[in-house]
Amino acid sequence: MENMDPLRVGDIEIYWLTGGDFKLDGGTMFGAVPKVLWQKRYPVDSGNCIQMRNDPLLVRTPDALIVIDTGLGNKLTEKQQRIYQVSSSRDIPAQLGQLGISREDVDYVILTHGDFDHAGGIEMINPAGARELTFPRATHVFQSTEWQDLSHPGDRAKATYLEENFDLLRHRGRLHLVEGDEEIRPGIVVRHTGGHTRGHQVVEMTSRGETALHLGDLCPTHAHINPLWVMAYDNFPLEVIERKKEYLTAYLARGSWFTLYHDPFHRAVKIDTAYQITASWPEPDVGQDRGLVAGQGRG
Repeated sequence: MENMDPLRVGDIEIYWLTGGDFKLDGGTMFGAVPKVLWQKRYPVDSGNCIQMRNDPLLVRTPDALIVIDTGLGNKLTEKQQRIYQVSSSRDIPAQLGQLGISREDVDYVILTHGDFDHAGGIEMINPAGARELTFPRATHVFQSTEWQDLSHPGDRAKATYLEENFDLLRHRGRLHLVEGDEEIRPGIVVRHTGGHTRGHQVVEMTSRGETALHLGDLCPTHAHINPLWVMAYDNFPLEVIERKKEYLTAYLARGSWFTLYHDPFHRAVKIDTAYQITASWPEPDVGQDRGLVAGQGRG
């Protein structure tokens, strides 16, 4: 089980839960960026695939417990696990127990968007083989535009907006739809960005003058901090570029941490105006326990 020390942002504590690892095609993850450039920043295997985490954030504020995104979950079929080269499974209930928390203690689940690697853990298969909400008492927060799109997915989205991740939410009254920006709890604000998906949102965490910003899939890894490095998975890539410029500029001026969901090397980073990493949490060598070495990418 991984080190469960938190990143502290004022009175807020941020933990990363193990939501499962998989691999995705490096070319797709870096879009139009030539491989000769991106492989300097991110290791790639012989099949052109890169290792990625899918690790939810557990955010403890003075008055709430909040989970941001939910990992792969435990419902993937054997075929899906082979396709995505899933190499480790989720360990969320055990990790919560290590912190003295139960699944029932979580107050909110904020979904940056509805793709299966972020929403797969909304529902789980329990030891009895039945499906249930992973966080049964939590209010689940989506942008209303995202909920509309995942409820009626187009051809491009059908393979990633999986109905089995949302069915129980439609019937349990645990859904809160947001229109644009909204403060969920004191110091926790969701901001609608679009870009990756039409209803993608980011999460601002602020306490005692300190800030962390969770960029979701606007910035899935440290190598995507360059605003021009966007994914072929992005539905509106030009919008991603503009939103990254906007948010990175505004929040680096505040000395913000930028928290990462998919990165095997860095949980959170700080950057300068040239989009170079100036600080990392935890120290970069912690990521090497998965046999990987991070590139800082100043080339």
